[in-house]
Amino acid sequence: MKTLVMMLCVLGLAVSSVRADDQTAQQLDVQVPAKLGYLLYLPQDYEQKEAWPLLVFLHGSGERGDDLELVKKHGPPKLIAAGKEFPFIVVSPQCPKNRWWREFELVALLDDLAAKHKVDQDRVYITGLSMGGFGTWNLAEYAPERIAAIAPICGGGDRQRAKYFSHIPVWAFHGAKDTGVLPIRSEEMIEALKKEGAEPKLTIYPEAGHDAWTETYENPELYEWLLSHKRQPPKEKSKK
Repeated sequence: MKTLVMMLCVLGLAVSSVRADDQTAQQLDVQVPAKLGYLLYLPQDYEQKEAWPLLVFLHGSGERGDDLELVKKHGPPKLIAAGKEFPFIVVSPQCPKNRWWREFELVALLDDLAAKHKVDQDRVYITGLSMGGFGTWNLAEYAPERIAAIAPICGGGDRQRAKYFSHIPVWAFHGAKDTGVLPIRSEEMIEALKKEGAEPKLTIYPEAGHDAWTETYENPELYEWLLSHKRQPPKEKSKK
């Protein structure tokens, strides 16, 4: 079952101060709109189970815009369009033009999906390519308590922030001949996670350029690996 959906979700933020001396307690209560179009895939036997793992796919910069057909160019949505079935709920949002992925919008999307569909909150997986690979790394740092495992492809992140999501299983992929996003971007993240005691995986394709995703998403081992993981509690570390 494949369904095309446009969504509008609202993320509420509230901040309050604590009374001290002659300072009075105040509260900021605003609504931050988060608007994203996305493709939604539900497994054929969706109604037969109480909860399903969720796979979120983040596309690259070339698929930005307001035409969801563009999102089917690569990755899981391309495979689904060709008839492949997945044992996940698969959600493929589209980033608007001239923007990068925004973590607060993706978290709002996760909240909306959990409210509307049979999502197993302990089996939420994030993957993405190029710009979506960066988005995958960034979302893991932003909301590590929400994610069971990630599979970033030809992306990169802030290695100084790796300690905040070192409990999340990672399998990264990159092409050795990638000149668009150099392989060192993945390698640095993997090394940073290892320094935190994690055991991430990294696959470098010796002959691949920027397209490290076609072979990755056609490999059934990726999906088996994702499904083998459940959400773990974050390590107790304060952000500084």
